Amino acid sequence: MLERYSRQTLFGPIGKKGQERLGEAKVTIIGCGALGTVLANNLCRAGVGHLVIADRDYIELNNLQRQILFDEDDVAEHLPKAVAAKRRLARINSEVEVEALVDDITADGIESLVRETDLILDATDNFETRYILNDACVKHQKPWIYSGVIAAYGVTMNIIPGQTACLRCAFPELPPPGATPTCDTAGVLNGIVGAITGIVSTEALKIVLNSDKVSRDMTWLDLWENTFERIEIPRQPDCPACGEQRFTFLDARGTSSTSLCGRNAVQVRNTNPGQPVKLNFVELAERLQPIGEVQYNNYLLRFQVDGYEFTVFPDARAIIKGTDDQQVARSVYTRYIGM
Repeated sequence: MLERYSRQTLFGPIGKKGQERLGEAKVTIIGCGALGTVLANNLCRAGVGHLVIADRDYIELNNLQRQILFDEDDVAEHLPKAVAAKRRLARINSEVEVEALVDDITADGIESLVRETDLILDATDNFETRYILNDACVKHQKPWIYSGVIAAYGVTMNIIPGQTACLRCAFPELPPPGATPTCDTAGVLNGIVGAITGIVSTEALKIVLNSDKVSRDMTWLDLWENTFERIEIPRQPDCPACGEQRFTFLDARGTSSTSLCGRNAVQVRNTNPGQPVKLNFVELAERLQPIGEVQYNNYLLRFQVDGYEFTVFPDARAIIKGTDDQQVARSVYTRYIGM
């Protein structure tokens, strides 16, 4: 039913033929938080025919400030984000097929997702998943779009294997846990979510339509400081992923977790295949102090937040008391320590 998309088909670079191509496309969104909900909303309304939404988390009240597909009823029902998003999108556009995956996307299952889609959108909350995604997409020659937001700034970059730089060309090494801020430690404004997803959604349409206007640069925005930058990222011949076809993160086990019997606790271990991890407790404590009480010495750091008690060790291993659910433990580890 093209009438639904009449204002979009009037735009010359799309037209009726382009709209038909969008209707045949399959786009996978990994993560259904701030970025993922807006991207799913935009692409559903644009008529992308098949959306896959993968997310491991459940909806919390603090999500509603920026995650536009959810409301207070979803919080009360304790719905998984992917399920609630699918339900809302069905009311927005019943013509779009939406597949909800309530799953933690790891190296074990990511290749099947990548093989069966036209485009992957990064809406994750951690670098570990991004590096695994980069390996899988380069290996299978599938385009993906890297994006992230924190505080008032955001970044995005199209990655088209064989044509553009990949993530490891731009960031050769995975940042160690605790080295970068997260939304739960630095906050995030909903305006930057809208700004970055506006760019990503449009680039996604260009890629699906095979437009010659696809950006080859990395874009940085800071809405608070009123800055906008486009940075050319050249391909690196010695890049381990796209240059040498070595998929270190795809082959590694990544972050593992183990329930601790009888303790209502889970141990989360980050097995970074790059350099050995050694946390800086001074910097980590400074970042965590605004959200909870923090104590540390040379051997461990402890803090409490949202009913969980964290004991973090210098190698980034953490014992999280307050749950025996490994998926929940990995999620809160990502939120407060980072991956």
